[in-house]
Amino acid sequence: MRQKIALVTGGNSGMGLATVIGLARSGYRVVMACRNAERGETARREAGRQSGSTAIETMTCDLGSLASIREFADRYLARFDTLDVLVNNAGVVTVRRHTTSDGFEAMMGVNHLGHFLLTNLLLPALRRSPQGRIVIVSSGAHKAGTIRFEDPHLTKRFHVVAGYGQSKLANILFTRELAERLKDTNIAVNAVHPGAVATNLGVDRQTGFGKFAYKLLKPWMQTPAQGASTALYLAMSDEAAGVSGQYFYKKKPAAVSAKASDALSAKRLWAWSEQQVGLTRDG
Repeated sequence: MRQKIALVTGGNSGMGLATVIGLARSGYRVVMACRNAERGETARREAGRQSGSTAIETMTCDLGSLASIREFADRYLARFDTLDVLVNNAGVVTVRRHTTSDGFEAMMGVNHLGHFLLTNLLLPALRRSPQGRIVIVSSGAHKAGTIRFEDPHLTKRFHVVAGYGQSKLANILFTRELAERLKDTNIAVNAVHPGAVATNLGVDRQTGFGKFAYKLLKPWMQTPAQGASTALYLAMSDEAAGVSGQYFYKKKPAAVSAKASDALSAKRLWAWSEQQVGLTRDG
């Protein structure tokens, strides 16, 4: 019997690591896509210890670099014929405006555009799975988001809430349009709101305020394992089989903002994203 394969971005800490552990415990062969090889290897050993699985490995991928993503996808497709589960978990929050190596505003670049390219490049392997599943980690913060098509990289006016909300709204619009494009295939794609999770994401805890806020709020936050539960449900459960194009919270479909329901915006974002990452019809 073929061992199923799952790929988790940002799998070296927090909710991503909890997702890796959950998949490995359930018998999946898990690939951890990590930006830092050393931290990834440390996390791999911890995931192996907690899950009791030896079928976990790391592969380096910097979602802030289109070249790194393309190189990663080439390596993955050369090694593995199929991909059963893709969990787009990695994310960043920056209090100050930062850019990726390709000049994208960091939150839009990593949280959306990096995953947009990676997902599209890995579709051939997902199509070869009997039932491919894509889980995109979004956030309730999408409700504060607007896709600023006139200045999507926030060069004129940056604010962390606007930037993060925009990137999380992009996650849901991407989910919507991708599900529409895959509706006659074996691949299901859904977005998830994990809730407030005590992870390293917030955080630009380089500021005194960031450190204080995190320490103050942490007792009321979910553990990474609790935060990962809905992503794991969408990745593995029989109940979620065949469900696509939805936004889940606590293992149930949830309402999204009016902007996240706009099919025209989803198509417009797709076209813009293709242009930004240089994606052609043949990949």
